[in-house]
Amino acid sequence: MASIGRQPLTTKYPINQQYSKIIIFIIAILAMLLLHFLPAPQPLVRNGQEIPLTLAGKTAIGILVFCIILWMTEAIPFAVTVLIANLLLPVYGIYDFKKAIQTSFGDTLFVFFLGVLALGAAFVSSGLGRRLTLILLTKIGTKTDRVVLGFILVGSIISMWVTDVAVAAMLSPLAVALLQEIDAKPLQSNFGRALLMGCAWGALFGGIGTPVGCGPNVVAMTMLREMTGYVLTFPAWMAIGVPTAILLAVVGWFILIKIYPPEIKELPYGIHHIREELHKLGPLSLPEKKTLIIFGIAVLLWITSPFIRPYKFFGGFPYGDEYIAILAGILLFLPGIGVMSWKEAEKEISWDSIILIVGGVSLGMAIYDTGAARWLAWILLGPASQINPILRIGAISLIVAILHIAFSSNSVTGVIIIPLVITLTKDLGGNPWTLVAPAAFTMSLAFILVTETPTNVIPYSTGYFTIKEFAKAGVIMTIAAAICVMITVTVIGSLTGIYKI
Repeated sequence: MASIGRQPLTTKYPINQQYSKIIIFIIAILAMLLLHFLPAPQPLVRNGQEIPLTLAGKTAIGILVFCIILWMTEAIPFAVTVLIANLLLPVYGIYDFKKAIQTSFGDTLFVFFLGVLALGAAFVSSGLGRRLTLILLTKIGTKTDRVVLGFILVGSIISMWVTDVAVAAMLSPLAVALLQEIDAKPLQSNFGRALLMGCAWGALFGGIGTPVGCGPNVVAMTMLREMTGYVLTFPAWMAIGVPTAILLAVVGWFILIKIYPPEIKELPYGIHHIREELHKLGPLSLPEKKTLIIFGIAVLLWITSPFIRPYKFFGGFPYGDEYIAILAGILLFLPGIGVMSWKEAEKEISWDSIILIVGGVSLGMAIYDTGAARWLAWILLGPASQINPILRIGAISLIVAILHIAFSSNSVTGVIIIPLVITLTKDLGGNPWTLVAPAAFTMSLAFILVTETPTNVIPYSTGYFTIKEFAKAGVIMTIAAAICVMITVTVIGSLTGIYKI
């Protein structure tokens, strides 16, 4: 699950930096007020229908622009920005404060995300995540191209259930130790470049596999339900998400090997370091066993709940994914189980991510409810509606990838884009998931800039590749990812009946 970069806790900035932040904050306010007081533009005309921008919609866009300026400049923390938006909605009469909070923090999205992050924290604190990583890596053999593929696949598999940043943090030290063992020098070894980039890419690929793999996934599911009534189940997401992640992993490996072909064909010393690290861990510890059992229960319930709900034994199973997530999170702290303490969990749970994602829902809903989403959708995404429906899927993916570069945050991109895509699908007709899927998947895929996500920063900090080298492969991967998403959504969607060619 891709995490939001944590903001510095200290407020002791240099005086000139403080002034620049104040100026940016004032500019954001002025931009918001300007959009609020500007006269409404002439209605758009699409397919013979007028699409007006109402006063409330124009003001909602003003609040969104206010947030975008602060998000892009990081003048204040991401999470604080979205809290300000929740305060501004009632000021302008778009929502009353109670509705704004109920739409965001009152939604079950909060407990879902909290439970998922607690489960991810248990993976890290218990050591189970590291053990699984080492076990999988010992199976990859000694050929260098297979080693790169192995790291990508391991990252993809684990990041379907654990945050992307945690996966990159687990894989990168192992990759560096392996490279040091064969004396591969930073910035000189193509094998090093491909391997460390693979640590980032694999974690990003896997994040789209399941609803719990990345924060924007939950945002997409929640907004899809709230705006269209379409309830997307855990298996339904995986039906497209897992094949897409696998296809991306294979294509990504091929691109890295072709652009940065390893200078050696086989490791001269094997993978002794990884085996030694695994041996040092010894047998499964009690916390690892408990985490594995709780994780297994959660996954089993997530996958099977849509099928067992119709049966009424023990009152049936009317509980959704959110209930299961927080149930798993609670089990970690119960007496007699005690996988970790709450203080340990707090170190691993990204509270700013929770606030940003949950608080951002009310802003997204305001954009939608005021009609601004429909107006913006035709302005930003309208050209994609004029092309072949299959190519439209790839076009949506590319548009979101470009916007992701500007916003530098998975969750910020999701809050802004998902309401627009949902609105466009309602106007175009058909199953909304067919266009929300490529948008949601692409929000987790940041291949061009190292700074787009902390998942990229961790492998980059090892010094084995440059920003330019990362972008060189990333541009190609971004285009390839759009094609991969287009293929899987079309093929799997047609097989499952949600998409008609």
